[in-house]
Amino acid sequence: MAFTVDRAFDLISGAHGRERLAHAFLISGPRGSGKEELAARLVKLLQSDGGGGIDLFGEPVKEEAPPLDELAGDGVRILRPQSKSRRITVDSIRELEKSLHVVAGPNAWKIGVIADADRMVPAAENAFLKTLEEPPPRTLLLLLTENPGALLPTVISRCVRLPLIGTPGLLEGGGRELVEALNAAASQGFGGPAIALGLKAVFSAILVERKAEAEAAGKELLKEEEKALKQAVEGDWLKRREEALKAVAESDYLADRDRLFDVLQSWMADVLRAKTGSGGLEFAECAGETAAVAEGESLPGLLTRMDALEELRANLRTNAQEQLALEVGFLKAFG
Repeated sequence: MAFTVDRAFDLISGAHGRERLAHAFLISGPRGSGKEELAARLVKLLQSDGGGGIDLFGEPVKEEAPPLDELAGDGVRILRPQSKSRRITVDSIRELEKSLHVVAGPNAWKIGVIADADRMVPAAENAFLKTLEEPPPRTLLLLLTENPGALLPTVISRCVRLPLIGTPGLLEGGGRELVEALNAAASQGFGGPAIALGLKAVFSAILVERKAEAEAAGKELLKEEEKALKQAVEGDWLKRREEALKAVAESDYLADRDRLFDVLQSWMADVLRAKTGSGGLEFAECAGETAAVAEGESLPGLLTRMDALEELRANLRTNAQEQLALEVGFLKAFG
């Protein structure tokens, strides 16, 4: 069961009021679901040791919290991936643990927030297990992640899971560029190979960039770990670790590719909504472009194009050669 930010906050603040507050929460949800907003509100709750009070009509006042990073300071430590590898290292976790053991003022809470917790390296997760299980008194740990499945089961089992309602941020990581390309193609109209191959070129270029970033991050992490561990590893450790990081980079790449397909299919769904007069556009700012495509397409033709996108997405989950499958699929969907 997933929660809205307000409902999740009410549940946790209620537990705090009853002095039954858990010491570790795993707050998960897609980008834009409000993970950091919830974390900021919880920090403010514990810092003020209360809520926003009651208004003139007897209703609780929702106290606005500033952006999460602005709350960092005495008693509040916010940890994010900082290295070139976009990972959270063992040293960063140890610094966080050290800050949690610093004596605070009377009745003061110590709060540790780990943003993008799934970016912890395995050694960092293992190092954090004892603190997760037995934190210092009056300590709250908040782990924020879009991908809880990437965390070790031993980490997950030590936290209260709190999934938030939300949809993935479609404009992230090349999504905006793809939407801009779709809007530009809409002004010319679908139905020709030049339009289809132009969209395929944009899609492929974004994938190349995302893959290069994922691979570079993996190589940088391997370099950092090799330097930190030096010779204190088995002879074949480097090769095994390199293979593991390649698998992580491939997983990240496939997730990016899936998200770009979400963009294509959501944009085309808006065209279908425009054709049928339905509301609830995913890309409301593109209403003019999607309506223009809808006007020039028949309903059966639109459904055929959407089926072609779904077929392409399914083919890429097999051993099909990626670039050839993309070329054929884009010609079917947009040609």
